[in-house]
Amino acid sequence: MDLIGDIAAIREPLPEPGSVTPEDAYADAHEQAWKARVEYAANLQAQCDGLKEDPLLLAIKDARGRKEAADREIRLLLAYGREFHGDRAYKLEPLAEASGLTPSGIRTAYDDPEVEAVARQVQRQPDSRRHRMPKAD
Repeated sequence: MDLIGDIAAIREPLPEPGSVTPEDAYADAHEQAWKARVEYAANLQAQCDGLKEDPLLLAIKDARGRKEAADREIRLLLAYGREFHGDRAYKLEPLAEASGLTPSGIRTAYDDPEVEAVARQVQRQPDSRRHRMPKAD
């Protein structure tokens, strides 16, 4: 059993024949995926050696970090769609469908910190009356 190799195969799967369009790009896609797998395995091995931690636990922690980052990005995008999109904010239903949340879940998915973060990133205040930015002191 090659624990790191197995984890790398899960993290960086190789494309299946017939899954790449156009078909003549399959060899390149396979080669890229293989290189990514080898690089990931080498990095994971280096982390394990340096931190003296179990590779599976490191991989799970890494996946959790990516998941948390994706969840934060979704919250920021929802805040943008509802608070920074002029007089006609995105409707709850399409945002719910795209995000995997319920329409009522969209209302609670983000709060002032996300609105403030979006304001900093897009360098403007929200258009919406739903959230009010705190006044500068």
